[in-house]
Amino acid sequence: MADPLLVLGAALVEGLVGYPDRLHRRLPHPVAWLGAGVGWCERRWNDPARPERIRRLLGVLTVLLVAGGAALVGGLLHHLLGESYLGVLVLMILGSLGLAARSLYDHVAAVAKAADLDAARAAVGRIVGRDTDRLDESGVAAAALESLAESFCDGVVAPVFWFLLGGLGGLFAYKAVNTADSLIGHREERWRAFGWFAARTDDLMNWIPARIAGALVALAAGGGWTTMFRDARKHASPNAGWPEAAMAGGLRVRLGGPATYDGVAHDRPVFGDGPAPTTADLKRGLGVYLRACAILAAMLLVGGLTWPR
Repeated sequence: MADPLLVLGAALVEGLVGYPDRLHRRLPHPVAWLGAGVGWCERRWNDPARPERIRRLLGVLTVLLVAGGAALVGGLLHHLLGESYLGVLVLMILGSLGLAARSLYDHVAAVAKAADLDAARAAVGRIVGRDTDRLDESGVAAAALESLAESFCDGVVAPVFWFLLGGLGGLFAYKAVNTADSLIGHREERWRAFGWFAARTDDLMNWIPARIAGALVALAAGGGWTTMFRDARKHASPNAGWPEAAMAGGLRVRLGGPATYDGVAHDRPVFGDGPAPTTADLKRGLGVYLRACAILAAMLLVGGLTWPR
């Protein structure tokens, strides 16, 4: 396990600095490297002419290669760098690359600060997969809140959890699996066989973090527990419903419901009993998110101060 103060330091680096656009233009974020590895395997191995059983096995091999390689690199770096003050600082910087608290806030805040509805649709279209060109104010706010809640798990809580549990190797392995799931873990015919292992592994690695994320959202909102326990399991994902339902209950709004993806309407479950959210609710949701991050940071601080030296 990693020292909680190391993880807290990485979180502070990411929160204060993030991954600047100027740097990203010169050196793509390491998550892009993981995505390139998954994409390379998918292009060469996910041939529809191959039997489904073979494609499944090759999908397993893809995840094992990319996640295993990331875990090996992270583990070696942690072992080599963890003995000196300079090494710990470098570990914090490297660990910050697996966290996305600042990035998530900036992307969702851009939706809340948009000058008009068209700008808000464009901003939310950068963070959600649904069709956004016909969303009204409530639709934009709901999409942004759902993304904020779900990504609080994927981008903040789960990386912190696996960083704590497995050091830099655990963090890098989680980011590799999560990236693979986002690229190939889909139910469409092209990816169903090849990406099933990525999707199931991502579900497994997010199972505990998602419930922690839901609890943190409910704590930060001062409510939402009843809605979370009642509605979380309605979601098609075994994990995403926990923070989303907690956010809906904590803000006393309604999330979920029908949405359109690539022109196809999907009748999704509803979370919460309140009215459809507004831009003001989205801004309140950002406040809940910041408080949830602060609670998580406080937990890391307490854990670090009591960590055996």
